[in-house]
Amino acid sequence: MAAEVKKEIGLEIGHVLFIDIVGYSRFLMNEQRALLDALNQIVRGTEEFRSAEAARRLIKIPTGDGMALVFYNSPEAPVECALEISRALKNHPEVRLRMGVHSGPVSGVVDVNERANVAGAGINIAQRVMDCGDAGHILLSKHVAEDLEQYGHWQPHLHDLGECEVKHGSRVHIVNLYTNELGNPEVPEKISRVPLETGLPAATPPSISKSAVPSWALFGTVALIIGALALGLLVFRANHRPKTATTAGAVPEKSIAVLPFENLSANQENAFFADGVQDEILTDLAKIADLKVISRTSVMQYKTGVARNLREIGQQLGVAHLLEGSVQRAANRVRVNAQLIDARNDAHLWAQTYDRDLADVFAIQSEIAKAIADQLQAKLSPTERNAIEQPPTADVTAFDLYSRAKTVILNTSFSATNAKNLLEGVDLLNQAVARDPSFFLAQFQLAQTHDRLYVLGMDHTPARLAAAQAAIQAATRLRPDAGETHLARAEHLYRGYLDYAGALAELDIARKRLPNDPSVEELTGFIVRRQGKQEEALRHLNRAVELDPRNWYTLQQIALSYLNLRRYPDMIAVLDRALAIKPNDPETLVTRALAHFEWQADTRPLHQAINEIRTANPGSIQSVADS
Repeated sequence: MAAEVKKEIGLEIGHVLFIDIVGYSRFLMNEQRALLDALNQIVRGTEEFRSAEAARRLIKIPTGDGMALVFYNSPEAPVECALEISRALKNHPEVRLRMGVHSGPVSGVVDVNERANVAGAGINIAQRVMDCGDAGHILLSKHVAEDLEQYGHWQPHLHDLGECEVKHGSRVHIVNLYTNELGNPEVPEKISRVPLETGLPAATPPSISKSAVPSWALFGTVALIIGALALGLLVFRANHRPKTATTAGAVPEKSIAVLPFENLSANQENAFFADGVQDEILTDLAKIADLKVISRTSVMQYKTGVARNLREIGQQLGVAHLLEGSVQRAANRVRVNAQLIDARNDAHLWAQTYDRDLADVFAIQSEIAKAIADQLQAKLSPTERNAIEQPPTADVTAFDLYSRAKTVILNTSFSATNAKNLLEGVDLLNQAVARDPSFFLAQFQLAQTHDRLYVLGMDHTPARLAAAQAAIQAATRLRPDAGETHLARAEHLYRGYLDYAGALAELDIARKRLPNDPSVEELTGFIVRRQGKQEEALRHLNRAVELDPRNWYTLQQIALSYLNLRRYPDMIAVLDRALAIKPNDPETLVTRALAHFEWQADTRPLHQAINEIRTANPGSIQSVADS
């Protein structure tokens, strides 16, 4: 049995987080138990812990007054976990911890119960690093700090403390990790009470003796350590080779963007109708959880009238497939052409022409959506199939009004200067629901637009808030379980009443019913960011931009989150993405230059940006300054 266990825990590099409850032995036994219970709950609640455990890339070792966590995925994992723990400790002042992190070789051992365990220099040095700290400290070995220094967002938080003497005269070079809110910026007592020395030889692994390490961490002979270091280096290099572009940028097979349909009608007013047909097909496909579907904001940038490079569009949107089409409306007839294209090789996979009575346009939209789902081999639940088959309205004129309103509203930037367009949209939507009071999507759009008028200060009155509430109530009566209903409630609770908990609860429901709606993730990101959860906000905003990759506003918000975290290289990279969409936007150019200045105290990009803006549009410099 022992031999079988050993095979499962071979030698490799581990990234170790060692945690200790400060002053543990001074507490009574029941108090010790309560502290350990609280610590276990805090640690198990961190995202890094849950993620590594789910991937089976984590080993947990109890140490009596704390624990050692061995991660196998990244040197950042134990550090991120330590920060999450430090953040959670704000709600548990009774739990005073110190933490140490080191990356090094760990090897398999079998304990007295013939259970698999791990030990090695990686664990032992992590404990020595931790021993140098006081309550609140997150200390890193110099080796770990050097790994993190390769990422710009870690650099401002790494503070070199030099070498610290540990047991038996050995020394470890330690770095203190802290932010404005997390960690302990004070110099540890062990270091502050002796002068710092320079020019000392590099730290060596501590000598091995029964008294030097606890019984759970015995790892054999010096020869094992030397072999571990040699083999561990090879494993580390193998595991840290850069990913190839193909692996890193793999496009999901079941992914699609529905491009704007061409209006072939003689009456150009029918362009709104063509947009409505395309948008309803997109909306139907977006309800299928087995697909990745790009949002309207991104696809509408590829309007017809200009030559389309389908491969380039597929790459920009991160999808494997594109749906193109055209709509021709004449009297009471409608013709819809649609074709599915593999964006990776321009191959035509499916095409169909529908020539029917105008009243059948909603059935055509549903049939196209189901045909595309079938071509992509997407699994449809009964609920998803019913949602696709349900027409938005039975009134074509109401649909015309709704399509026109949606185009006006969604093409209006999130700015307090655009009240006129939003009010025009509200008027068109009111006409639509007057013709068809059961028009659910029109009621949903009304609720969102009223809330938008309220929050932007265009009409910050109780009457506007009541109008939004009335539209939500109408939508609830029509489809109480629809994802759009819960999304509208979330918007209303957040924008109207700053009810974060209520809005997040509604968004959790909406997310299950609207798997491809970026606004669910974006709104979640805004709310948790207001709660101070910057990293969590980033995850939601990045998920939103996956579904809406050319949404300039969302990219700006991601840049703001990186600024809050002082992750300037990431901020600059996302601003570059925004500039690829709006190349000459003055505010973005200046913001990018200021990021360089704050990160590297380099004024050259700022001077260059100002000169470029002045050359292209002299008046815009003052407008940027005013903003």
